[in-house]
Amino acid sequence: MAARGPRALSSTAEKTPSRRISGEDAHASLLEAARELFYYEGVRAVGVEAVVERAGVNKMSLYRQFKSKDDLVLAYLERSDENFWGYFNASMAKHPDDARAQLLQFFIDVSERASRPGYRGCPFVNVAAEFPDPSHSARQFVRRNKAQLLTRLRDRAEAAGATDPDALADDLAFLIEGAYTASQTFGTDAPRLIKSLPRTARVLLDGNIPAAVPARKPD
Repeated sequence: MAARGPRALSSTAEKTPSRRISGEDAHASLLEAARELFYYEGVRAVGVEAVVERAGVNKMSLYRQFKSKDDLVLAYLERSDENFWGYFNASMAKHPDDARAQLLQFFIDVSERASRPGYRGCPFVNVAAEFPDPSHSARQFVRRNKAQLLTRLRDRAEAAGATDPDALADDLAFLIEGAYTASQTFGTDAPRLIKSLPRTARVLLDGNIPAAVPARKPD
């Protein structure tokens, strides 16, 4: 989920002039255009014409790279997935030897990211809301991403010594999803609420991970 600053992203905005470029460059331009438009305006609200215009290529270039809009949506989700796990792993790397600190750090990082102006929420939550059919390929992709997140949270909870790693992972996942939603529904109050995320996560961690007992000094 690599973030960029908000842009004027209306599908009726100024068009990028169409140009002849290589297949590799066309693929990159189309995927970047889809990332911007799908994330800020919504997948269903954006047609392939808007993506083509934003990318500055012709429609034939799009269909050479992607068989359909659904394929383009999946490519967008794959890119979002790569970005998210890069972000998650970078957060974990800040405390390589302390699983509890890793979990807390992730919530600190999510809080900071979700408080930025122009933040549009979790791309996977957004896509899930747009596709009610659970059998749709986009919904299936979202489900895999969220299942992997739950697995990673459970792994870190177990490494941190949680009394019930499954329950703690469930609670933390629920907190994350609630934060993503609150970032979009509370308007001007959202940044203030999201800043409470690390505090709430700390309460969950303290309640589920026994405090370390100091080693007894030899007599």
